[in-house]
Amino acid sequence: MYNSKITGLGYYVPENVVTNDDLSKIMDTNDAWIQERTGIKERRHVEKGDGDTTTTMGVKAAKVAIERSGLDKDEIDFIIFATLSPDYYFPGPGVLVQRELGIKTVGALDVRNQCSGFIYALSVADQFIKTGMYKNILIIGSELHSTGLDMSTRGRGVSVIFGDGAGAAVLSREEDTTKGVLSTHLHSEGEHAEELSLIAPGMGKRWVTDILEDDNEEDTSYYPYMNGQFVFKNAVVRFSEVINEGLQANNLTPADIDLLVPHQANLRISQFIQQKFKLKDDQVFNNIMKYGNTTAASIPIALTEAWEQGKVKEGDTVVLAAFGSGFTWGSAIIKW
Repeated sequence: MYNSKITGLGYYVPENVVTNDDLSKIMDTNDAWIQERTGIKERRHVEKGDGDTTTTMGVKAAKVAIERSGLDKDEIDFIIFATLSPDYYFPGPGVLVQRELGIKTVGALDVRNQCSGFIYALSVADQFIKTGMYKNILIIGSELHSTGLDMSTRGRGVSVIFGDGAGAAVLSREEDTTKGVLSTHLHSEGEHAEELSLIAPGMGKRWVTDILEDDNEEDTSYYPYMNGQFVFKNAVVRFSEVINEGLQANNLTPADIDLLVPHQANLRISQFIQQKFKLKDDQVFNNIMKYGNTTAASIPIALTEAWEQGKVKEGDTVVLAAFGSGFTWGSAIIKW
């Protein structure tokens, strides 16, 4: 038996900073309204013509992660790419990363678990490594939200939250089973799928001919929908449950957590969880204030920044947790 260990981390965000004041110029909102509800001060959006896509951002983050891992790109055995915003309807961005990085013809898997995507990808990679099938796996979470948001007053409840960016990790074989990923825990509840969703484009929504013929500006199914209060109430419950599940599986308590890196959905959710588990400020890492919610990219971006700032050290117990559309949620317990 082996464990898997994170050996390299990297992230990339577009240079274009969009503040709350910037958004107030194009929709009926303001800085105080956004910060009070989400904790977000600014986010990054790609700019037209800069060449950033979900794939290219993922590639930039991956290059940093691979370099930091000390591996050559041809030592990567498998690629897992988590996103809800792929460049194409198909194929997924996993194969595009393989092409852009010039990696040999390894397998590439696309994960569609939205905000929980990186946790799901990490769990899949962990199982592949623990069984001995692969030795080094590249995991990417990348999102390009800004080009698909309703940037008007009608859509402000969702559009002020999301930002663009990518994070990546290299997961490698670790023979010391007291180190690395100790366990992962995954759940779903499709009963509430439509409470946080984007219905179109989808093969079940319309015939292609209808899409081409219809120019109905009132059709909001092409924009993300979120029942905010309902999602918040479910998130705080599921976050708590899945963190506790991971701790109990490893005979740990909240006091054993050196750093909790939650999915950056809403600062109020993170603060609620921090209070519930009685964690100090230095035991929880948040960067949603700077980047907004970057969905599958949020955990690897935050984990990379925490590591770069020296907040993740050898021997630390690190907990990752996420909740999002699906509903899906999960956690990972890591001994660094």
